[in-house]
Amino acid sequence: MENEKWLLGIDIGGTSVKLAFLTEEGDILHKWEIPTNTENNGSNIIQDIGEAVHKKLSELDVSHDMLKAAGVGAPGPIDQEKGVMFEAVNLGWPDNFPLRDLMQEAVGVPVAIENDANSAALGEMWKGAGEGAKDLIAITLGTGVGGGVIVNGDIVHGAKGAAGEVGHITAVPHGGYMCNCGKAGCLETVASATGIVRTAKELLADYEGDSQLKALLDSNGDITAKDIFDAAQAGDQLALSTVDSLADHLGLALANIGSLFNPERIVIGGGVSKAGDFLVGKIEQYFKKYAFKPVGESTEIVLAQLGNDAGIAGAAWLAANKN
Repeated sequence: MENEKWLLGIDIGGTSVKLAFLTEEGDILHKWEIPTNTENNGSNIIQDIGEAVHKKLSELDVSHDMLKAAGVGAPGPIDQEKGVMFEAVNLGWPDNFPLRDLMQEAVGVPVAIENDANSAALGEMWKGAGEGAKDLIAITLGTGVGGGVIVNGDIVHGAKGAAGEVGHITAVPHGGYMCNCGKAGCLETVASATGIVRTAKELLADYEGDSQLKALLDSNGDITAKDIFDAAQAGDQLALSTVDSLADHLGLALANIGSLFNPERIVIGGGVSKAGDFLVGKIEQYFKKYAFKPVGESTEIVLAQLGNDAGIAGAAWLAANKN
């Protein structure tokens, strides 16, 4: 349309910043990345983003007036109304960092901010696996475990922006591993890529049978989450036990969350989700075991669809709906 404006989606990560211009309907027109400069406590990140946006507009020979608004996803709890990040440990910013106002100054349009996992959840709701659903939970299984809870089409934030931190639900109340958050036994310690590798190595230490994983560990010196899922799908008993342990912990946590929110869909994303339908089937098995029956019957568990674009799509949703 002739009067159509663009939305700017910004997804700030510890390694790179993903940026995109999108239509008001959420279709990506142009996307690119810049490195995240965390030197000097991240003091140049905002300026770098502003310069990257203006440079890209110039390259495309597009007027700044074409931009309607921007949304930003960043790693840490936020106060959306005040426009501040309570903390951003991975970026080096000080507590109560005025992200919204600084970003508005840098890019020259109204800005809305959100936690990065929440932003990805909004992206999946708007343009991905959650499309059409207004009540959903998004889980990211990677090096850690992230999450976002959406009720009636909007993110649940809580008193200090920490709602939806699924990875820090206590999964092992006694004798659990220490988590990076400073608490022991978090779901993240047993259901992340790191956690599943640790579980496999623990089982291998006492395992006397044959296992592909034992052979891989002996030959390569290490194993990966992908190795574990590949071996499990090939019928390796130790690998199957490892995957069952992950699915048991995750199914229990999701069933308990389900009893609170009764989501229409649970969307599983992140690197571990590349195990695909095999992983979803395992999680469903334990979810239904632990879930309140109406929740188990009404909740669909699906794989995320947007991959690395989820965060910028969710940021664009913020730009369209929170400014």
